[in-house]
Amino acid sequence: MSTASPAAVPPVPAAEGLTHRQILTILSGLMTGMFLAALDQNIVGTAIKTIADELHGLSAQAWVTTAYLITSTIATPLYGKLSDIYGRKKFFMAAITIFIIGSAMCSFAASMYQLAAFRAVQGIGAGGLFSLALAIVGDIVPPRERAKYQGYFLAVFGTSSVLGPIIGGFFAGADSILGITGWRWVFLVNVPVGLVALFIVARTLHVSHFARPSAIDWWGAFTLVVGVVPLLLVAEQGREWGWTSPNSLTAYAIGVAGLIAFIWVETRMGNAALIPMRIFKDRTIAIALGGGVVVGSGMFGGMLVIPLYLQIVHGATPMDSGFQMLPMVLGMMIASVVSGQLMTKTGKVRIFPIVGVLLMVIALLMLSRISADSDLRGVMALMFLFGLGLGNTMQPLTLAVQAVVDPRDMGMATSAATFFRQMGGTLGVAVFLSVLFNSVGDNIKNAFVAAAKDSSFVAALSDPAVLANPTNKAFVTALSTQDTSAFGNVLADSSVINALDPRLAHPFKVGFATSMDLVFLLGAIVCAAGLVILLFMPEVHLSSRSAQQRAADDAAARAAGVAGPTTGAQRTVTHDLVDAVTAEAGGHSLDELPDAGEAYQTRPRS
Repeated sequence: MSTASPAAVPPVPAAEGLTHRQILTILSGLMTGMFLAALDQNIVGTAIKTIADELHGLSAQAWVTTAYLITSTIATPLYGKLSDIYGRKKFFMAAITIFIIGSAMCSFAASMYQLAAFRAVQGIGAGGLFSLALAIVGDIVPPRERAKYQGYFLAVFGTSSVLGPIIGGFFAGADSILGITGWRWVFLVNVPVGLVALFIVARTLHVSHFARPSAIDWWGAFTLVVGVVPLLLVAEQGREWGWTSPNSLTAYAIGVAGLIAFIWVETRMGNAALIPMRIFKDRTIAIALGGGVVVGSGMFGGMLVIPLYLQIVHGATPMDSGFQMLPMVLGMMIASVVSGQLMTKTGKVRIFPIVGVLLMVIALLMLSRISADSDLRGVMALMFLFGLGLGNTMQPLTLAVQAVVDPRDMGMATSAATFFRQMGGTLGVAVFLSVLFNSVGDNIKNAFVAAAKDSSFVAALSDPAVLANPTNKAFVTALSTQDTSAFGNVLADSSVINALDPRLAHPFKVGFATSMDLVFLLGAIVCAAGLVILLFMPEVHLSSRSAQQRAADDAAARAAGVAGPTTGAQRTVTHDLVDAVTAEAGGHSLDELPDAGEAYQTRPRS
C-alpha cells in the first residue's frame, strides 16, 4: 500500500487572521448592503399611506407589507444553507442585485397589487442581506473580537431609523422630482444606493470558502414554504379576516401540516437539511433560538407601539417621531459598544442578553404606566432604557449561536437565528396590533364618558371659535346625534385627531394611550417569559480564532489524516477543559495558547 507524497497533499489555506483594517474594509461592503434594506423599510413605512392613496388602494395596503415579509422570511434560511455550500460572496451579491431589480420594479407599479408583487421580489433579496452579512462577520472575525464590531451594524440601524422617516416624508410630500412622481423615488432611490453597495462588495469582500459538497434540501424548502406562508398570512391578515374565520382556520391547518412535514423531512435529510435537527441538541443553540422567538415577540411589539404613541398621542409627524426615537437608538449603540468591549475582554456572553431582557422588561413595565398627558421627556428616558436593553440582547444571542456551531454551518446557524427572531417578531406584531385595535374602541368610548364631566371639554362643545372649524363642527354634530361612525373614522385615519381642537381630541388620545399601556404590559410579560428561558442558557466561552481559521485548521487536520472537531459543543467542552488546566499556569486561556491549545482543540472528544 503506497502513501501519498507531501506534494500530492492538496494545499490548505493558511489559518491567519485578518487585520483590523482588512476587517473594516470588508465591513464597509457588508454595512452598505444592510443599510440598503434597513433604510428601505423605514422609508416605505413612512410613505406607505401616501402611496396607497395615490394608487387608490388603501384597503390593499397590508398586502404590500405581507408580500415583502413572506418572501424575506422564507428566503433567509435558504440563503444561509446555500452560502454554506457554495460560498457567501456570490449569494450576498445576488441578494443585492435582486433587491435592486425589485426596487426598480416597485417604482413602476400601477396598482397596489402590482406593488405587492414587486415588493415580494424585493423581499427575496432582503432575506439575504441581513443574515449573510452577519454570517460573513462570523466567518472572518473571531468570536472574542466579534462583539466589538457589532456597534457598526447597530449604527446602520440607528442611522436608517433616523434618515428613513426624513427621506420617506420628503419623497411622499413631493409632487414630482426630476419629472417622476415623488412617491416613486421611495423605491427608485434604492437603485443608485444598491449599485454603490454592489460595487463596494465586489471590491472589498474577499473571503475564503472551503468547498462543502452537499445535497440541496429542496423538499425541506418546499415544506418550509407550505408551513410558514399560511402562518405569516394569518398573522398579517387575521385581524381583518377574524382569528376564527374559515380563512384563518384553513391557514392554521395548512401551516401546522407543513411544519410537521418540514420537521419530518429535516430529520431524514440529516446534515444536508435546510435547518438540521441536530443543532437543537445543543443546549446553547436551542435556548438562544427559543429565547429569540419569545424575546423577539415582545421586542418588536414594543418597538411597533412606541412610534404609534408618539404620532397619535403626541401628534408627531413620521419625520418628528424619527428624531424623537433617537434616545432609543442612542441607548442601543451605547449598550452595544459597552457590551461588545466587555465580551471581548471577558470572553463570556450569557450575562448580556439576560441583563438586556431584564432592562427591556423594566422599560416596558414603566411604559405601561404612561398616559396621554405624560411628559415626552420622561417617555424618551424610558425609550433610552429600552434601547439599552435592545443593545445588550440582539447581537449577543446571535453571537452565542455562532460561537458554538461548526464553522461549516455558520450561514445556516446565523440565518436560523434571524429566521426564528423574525417569526417571533411577526407573531408579536400581529398579536399586539390585534390587542391594540380590539380594545381601543371601548377605551375611547370610556374616555368620552369621563370627558363629559370635564368642564373644558364641555365648554369646547359649544365654543363658537371651535365650531367655526368644519372638522370640529362635524365631529360635535356626530357626538350630539350619537353617531358612532365618528369613532370608526378615527380608527381608520388617526390624522383626524390632530385636526380637531385639542380639548375634543384629548379623549381619543386617552383611549389610544390606555390601549397602548395594555400592549406594553403584555410585551413586558412576554419578555419576562423570554428572560426565564435565557436563564437556562449555559455560559459560552468565546474563542480567539475565526470560523475561517477554525475551518482551515480542520482542513489541515483532514489533509494530514487527523480528524478535526465535528461539533461546536465539542470545541466548547475542549475550551472549558483547557482553560481549567491552564488556569493555574498564569491564568492563560486556550485562546492565548494558540500553538498548544489549537492542537489540543482538534482532537475529537472521546
